[in-house]
Amino acid sequence: MNRQTDPRPPEETTVTEAPQQSSPAGGSTATPVELTVRPKPGQLTFTAPRRGKPPKHLADFDLAGRREFLAQLGHKPFRAGQLSRHYFDRLASAPEDMTDLPAAGREELVAQALPTLLTSVRTLEADQGATLKSVHRLFDGAMVESVLMRYTNRVTMCISSQAGCGMNCPFCATGQAGLTRNLSTAEMVEQVVQGARLLRGGKVGRAEQEPLRVSNIVFMGMGEALANYKATLGAVHRLIDPSPEGLGISARGITMSTVGLVPGIRKFTREKLPVTLALSLHAPDDELRDDLIPINTRWKVDEALDAAREYYDVTGRRVSIEYALIRDINDQGWRADLLGEKLNARGAGWVHVNPIPLNPTPGSKWTASRPGVEQNFVERLRAHGIPTTVRDTRGSDIDGACGQLAAVV
Repeated sequence: MNRQTDPRPPEETTVTEAPQQSSPAGGSTATPVELTVRPKPGQLTFTAPRRGKPPKHLADFDLAGRREFLAQLGHKPFRAGQLSRHYFDRLASAPEDMTDLPAAGREELVAQALPTLLTSVRTLEADQGATLKSVHRLFDGAMVESVLMRYTNRVTMCISSQAGCGMNCPFCATGQAGLTRNLSTAEMVEQVVQGARLLRGGKVGRAEQEPLRVSNIVFMGMGEALANYKATLGAVHRLIDPSPEGLGISARGITMSTVGLVPGIRKFTREKLPVTLALSLHAPDDELRDDLIPINTRWKVDEALDAAREYYDVTGRRVSIEYALIRDINDQGWRADLLGEKLNARGAGWVHVNPIPLNPTPGSKWTASRPGVEQNFVERLRAHGIPTTVRDTRGSDIDGACGQLAAVV
C-alpha cells in the first residue's frame, strides 16, 4: 500500500470544544477549558481540534498582506512599514515607543495590529542564567513553552508549533499530553520576539555578553511542525525575511524537526529553503520504531530516510538524525550498525547523527543509556563513517530539554 494515500482515517483524540464568546473588539475568543484528553497508546491525531482562532497579528502576514490587513481595519496601508520596523527591528511593543505614528489613534492602531498573543506565566533558569524556559498562556488559556539558550558564539531558541502534540511518542511529555490546537504563524514568531527582547534587555546570561540577537531557531518545542504546515511555513518566512519584513535570521540557522511525517517532508523539500531538516528517528528497525514513534505505523523507517535523503539532494543541506538513547531499548550495538548501514546505503556526506541521552519525564519507565553503552553506540556509528555528535541536554534540570516540554505551571 502506498502510505501517502493510505485511506484509513487516523484515530483521533476525543475533544470537548470550548464555547465561543464574542470579544469586545468583535472577534471570537474561546473560554479556557480543558480541551484534550490523553491519547491511547499508539493513537495519532493529525487534525487539530477546532476552537476559537487567535486574533490576527501583523506577523501573520507578509508585507503586502500587512497593508491589506491594516486597510481592512480602516488604517492607512503605509503604516504597515512603520509597524513592521517597530516590531521586527526594534522589538517594540508599547505604543509610546512608536513616536512616528500619529498620537491620535496610536494606541488603537497598535492594539489592533499587534495584539497580545502570549502572556508569560512562568520563567525558569538553568546554566547560571544562560538557559531560560518560558511558559506562555495563549489567548484561549492553552499553554506552550519555549527555551532560550545562550552559548559562547550563538543564541538558540527552541520554539513550539502546536499546543501539545498529536504524534503520541511514549517517551515524550508533550506527546503524552495530546494535541490541544495548532499555533498561528504569529504565535510562533512572538515566541522568538519575546526571547529577543529578553536577550536585548540583558536578562539571559551576563548582561555584557555577546551576541545580543537570536541566531538559531529550532522547531523542536511542543508539536509536530509539519503537521501545522501552512502556519509553520509562514513563521519560517517571518524569521528569515530581511528586516523590516521579518527578523532577518539566516535560513541556515533554522532547523525543522519532524518525527517522520513523510508527505510533510516532501512538501517542505519543494520549498527549496536552505533550512536544516532534523529527523527524529530513535530506532533503525520498524519493529521497535512502531512502538517508539507511532507515525512509523504509517510511514516506515526506509520511507522516512528516503524522504530525508531527497531533502538533502534538493537543498544541499545535511540532514540531522536525532536518536534518543534509551537504556536497554534502542541502544544495542547491532542497532547502531543497522543505522549506519541504512544511512550509508543512501550515499555518503548527506547526514549527521545526534545521539541524545534520554531526558527524564514524570512517570516514565525509561531512562538514559549507561555512559559506556552510549560511547559504544557512538563508536559503532563512527566506524561506519557516519559523523556523530552526542547532543547537549541543556535545560534538563528545569524540564526544558528535548521531550520534556509539558507546559506545566
